[in-house]
Amino acid sequence: MSQETAQHLTIPLQQPRIEKVVVNICTGQAGEILQRARTILESLTGHKACQRRAKRTVRDWGVRKGEPIAVMVTLRGEDAEEFLKRAFYAVGRRLKRSSFDDQGNFAFGIREHIELPGVRYDPNIGIFGMDVCVTMEKTGYRVKRRRKLRSEVGKAQRITPEDSMGYVKENFGIEIID
Repeated sequence: MSQETAQHLTIPLQQPRIEKVVVNICTGQAGEILQRARTILESLTGHKACQRRAKRTVRDWGVRKGEPIAVMVTLRGEDAEEFLKRAFYAVGRRLKRSSFDDQGNFAFGIREHIELPGVRYDPNIGIFGMDVCVTMEKTGYRVKRRRKLRSEVGKAQRITPEDSMGYVKENFGIEIID
């Protein structure tokens, strides 16, 4: 980490933080299997899951446009951090460097939901995998998204992948592998 980057991280408004965590389970089909995925997602996160619909028809997979095929939950604040601690445990506290994008956000997958601590296998529900997407930002980044007086964000307020990697190493004890 360069001296300039280290200096930015000591200023409170320059420290990265977790904006949101999006947890997604895609079943590829509607019906009872989607309801079971919703039940699992709601029990894991403690929040109400919402359905996502197919954007286009894929005949090979038997998916029609507009058909519900996935459920997702958005977590913020302490709920997001608590879920991330459990999710990082499920992936062995390691993330690939390629999981981080140019804006400092990162994503990873969990093969089976029963890998999360405190979750037991229920044969009536089955096993589902999930995607976890984490959006990182610094304080003040909201000016890019707000409705009134929207403006560009300065270079100092943007997060680099290295900032994000440093944050997860320091706060969650994650090992970054190549």
